[in-house]
Amino acid sequence: MTDFVHPQHEDVTEEMWQGIDDIIAENAGIPGSIITVLRKCQNIVGYLPTQVMDYISLGMNLPRSDVFGVASFYALFSMEPRGRHTIKVCTGTACYVKGIKEVISRISNKYDMEEGCTSEDRCFTLESVRCLGACGLAPVMVIGEDVYGAVKADTVLDVLARYESE
Repeated sequence: MTDFVHPQHEDVTEEMWQGIDDIIAENAGIPGSIITVLRKCQNIVGYLPTQVMDYISLGMNLPRSDVFGVASFYALFSMEPRGRHTIKVCTGTACYVKGIKEVISRISNKYDMEEGCTSEDRCFTLESVRCLGACGLAPVMVIGEDVYGAVKADTVLDVLARYESE
C-alpha cells in the first residue's frame, strides 16, 4: 500500500504502519474481511485510533462510515487506548459477597483509575464483568490469560506488581 502516506499518530510507529499495510494488502478485495482487518490492526496498535480506521477505509476501499460502524458495534474493538494488561474483576454475587469491591477499590486507588478505564501509564485497563464462571474460586480476577482465585484486597497489589515491568 505505498500509494498512501502514513498519517502521523503518537501511538503508531512506522513499523506498525508497515504491519497495517501488510494486513490491508492480504485482505483487500476479500468481501467481509473488515472484522479481521480491524482485529489484526488493533492487535498491532493496541486500539483503533481514528487515523488508523481512516487509513483502513482508504486501503480497503470502503466508506469510512462502514469501518467506524463495525468498530463501534462490536465490543471487542476499542477506540480508546488500552493498557498492556487487562484486569477483569468478577462482580457476580459470589465474588461480591467475598470482597471483590475492596479489591477493586485497592486497584483503583493505587493506579488512579476507575472501572472501565486505563491507567495513565497504560499498564492496566480495569474492567468489571458480571461473571467469569469460576464461582468456586471467588473472588476472581483475570489478567490477560492468567486466572487468580481467592483474591484478597491485602495481596492484589503484589499480584499486579508482577505485571508492571512487562
